[in-house]
Order: sequence, then C-alpha cells, then structure tokens
Amino acid sequence: MTQRVVITGMGAITPLGLSVADFWAGLVAGRSGVGPITRFDTSDFAVKIAAEVKGFDPAAFLDRKEARRMDRYTQFAVAAAKQAWADAGLEGAPLDPERCGVYLGSGIGGMETFAEEITTLIQKGNRRVSPFMVPMMIANMAAGMVAIQFNLQGPNMTTVTACSSANNAIGEAYHAILAGRADLMVTGGAEASILPIAIAGFNNMAALSTRNDAPEQASRPFDKGRDGFVMGEGGGVVVLESLAHAQARGARIYAEVIGYGCAADAYHMVQPPENGEGGARAMRRALADAGLEPSAVGYINAHGTSTPQGDIAETRAIKAVFGEHARRLAVSSTKSMHGHLLGAAGAVELIASVMALREGILPPTINQVEPDPECDLDYVPNEARRTQVDIALSNSFGFGGQNATLIVRRYR
Repeated sequence: MTQRVVITGMGAITPLGLSVADFWAGLVAGRSGVGPITRFDTSDFAVKIAAEVKGFDPAAFLDRKEARRMDRYTQFAVAAAKQAWADAGLEGAPLDPERCGVYLGSGIGGMETFAEEITTLIQKGNRRVSPFMVPMMIANMAAGMVAIQFNLQGPNMTTVTACSSANNAIGEAYHAILAGRADLMVTGGAEASILPIAIAGFNNMAALSTRNDAPEQASRPFDKGRDGFVMGEGGGVVVLESLAHAQARGARIYAEVIGYGCAADAYHMVQPPENGEGGARAMRRALADAGLEPSAVGYINAHGTSTPQGDIAETRAIKAVFGEHARRLAVSSTKSMHGHLLGAAGAVELIASVMALREGILPPTINQVEPDPECDLDYVPNEARRTQVDIALSNSFGFGGQNATLIVRRYR
C-alpha cells in the first residue's frame, strides 16, 4: 500500500502576524507587512524598507536565558515549531522519538550573530568574541534546537538552498516519511536577515525595491512597475505525518502532501534562464511525483518575488508546463504582502496554500496597478477570491539556480 503524508499542525511567525490565524487574516485582507526598517539606522542606505516581524518577544516561547543563546532566526524557528506542535495536538502524545525528525531550511542562518561578533572582533579584540558565536551562527542550529525542544531523535537535516531552502526541507521530509524512515517530521524554514550587511549586499546587486516613499506598494509581483523584491523575515513550520500515524492518534488533518520536485537551472549564479526552464523542470517533477496531469492543479502560489526578470521567467515556466490550462489557473504571489522571507519563504507560502484549500479563499497579489504584457496570467489581482480548489502547487526558486516545488491536496 502506498504511504500517504498529511499535514497535522502549522505555525508561523511573519510580518503579517505571530500566528497562522493572524498571517492568514492579513493575506485575505490584502494587507501589506512592509514598512520602514526599524532594526537599524538606514540614513545612509538607498533601501529603507523591509517586511519586519513586529512585536515578537522570544520570551513568549522560550526561557529568557535560552533565548539569549539563540540567533533571531533560531528563535523564529523554535517559536513556529512550538505553535505547530501544539496545533497538531502533540503535547504529551506518546511518540517514538527515534521515528520523529526535523528538517528545516535557512538560506543564510545566523547572520545577525555573525555580523555582531565580527564587529566585536574588530572593535574590542578576539578575547571578547562570544563563546556562543559558532553555535548561534551555524545554519543547522535551528533544526538542532527544535529537536532538543521535543526530544526528536530521528532524521535531522538542514537544507541551505537560498530561497528554495524551506521547500526543499519540506519535500525531503515528505520523502523521508514516504520511504519509511520516519512517522512524523517537523519541517519548514526560518530566516532573519534584515541587517545592514544583507540590505547593502542585495541592494548593491540591484535586487531590492527602492520604493521607500510607498513601502506598502513596493512589493508588486508581475506588475509592470516592479523594481525588485522586499526583504522579509520570519519562520514557518508544519508537522508532517504518515496518514496511518495521524489516524492512529486521532489527529486533525489540514491537507495532504502529494508531490515534490526539485531541479537546477545550471545557468547562472543569480539570474534564471529567460524561459524559466529550471523552474519548469521542478514543476514537472512534482506533478510526476504526485501522478497528476497539469489540468488537475487549480492554484499556484508563485515564487513571484517582484523582480523584473524572475517574474517573467516564472510566468513562461508556468505556461510551458500547463499549456492552455495556464489561462484557467489562479496564480498569486503572497510575497506582495509579506515580502521575501528568503529561506523561510516556501514554508509560509505552503501554509498559505493549505489555508487556501481549507478555507476556499485564494490570497491575492496586491499592488497590481499596471499589467506587464509579458506577465499575462490570472494573478488574483488586489483582492482575495472565494474559489474552492482541490490541488495547489507552491514554487520556490533560489540563487544558484536551485528550484523546488511542492503540491498539496485538500484532504479527503
């Protein structure tokens, strides 16, 4: 009998709110989480806006001493994981810890810690560098800390594939359950890179929007006036279980994961090929993994970063994979509201896709003012749409030409 994998818990720390409920409410309302950067002085920066997580207190999720020994990205991951764990009804549940694991993604890891300790080294000398610098900085620490929180002794891995990191982590966790290596996986991604060094680096490669005078309108995927992505931060975590494991404990089921595909552009460090072929390969592989015809998909949560080249390439990839059905598909980019969470993007966008299936509402692409002739699909412009779909596909494409696609189905 073929194994089935279901989602039984979800948690989210995002620029639109500190829970899945608040995140989803913001998406449905078409609310932007973008605003002026408050985490550092932007006086000398060309980019002064980002999608920051607001009002986050790690003490709401962690002991204060414990929190001080975690980078901000790890705090986001643990907080989202604790939400997902409680949401799945796992507190006190009898589990085999060796059959439960953690796969998390992060594009950069503990960049805040790294930047702070480099400054300390330069200004105060090597003896003042924190002994916690390395364990706080390394990208695998979020997965390690989540495992410690819940005593999860099974498979544990961190994916670092830039903006595809969370999708890769979730897809590999899904396959770990399919392969019988685990019964339950806590999986997703986290990122916290709204820092001077990151903003400077991305801006100097002309990747970021400079629409500082209208932050809420800065992220505008597929719109003719788009001028770059908006940096976001946060974390998203889902609990995956085999259907048999979930049913045995009477778990509530949100949706079923049915497909995963990944592929390389093998083309350029940061630019996609004009035809989006790498992303198209990932989508085709996910469809094959799910055993689906393209016409079965009703909604795509696009990578849709709001970059001039990327949005055109993804549109072309969708057309190549879905043919005439591309005209009947609803496609939206929730990054228009929460910004680009880099390595965490795929996790929160999968949660948005699951909620779309569950609630019968498709989140919009806001800031659709002037259509780009080269981006001519149905991007659910500006307002959420009440439409029941059964199958959703979610794309994440990363620097290095690494592409990952997930497919989820309404549970039945």
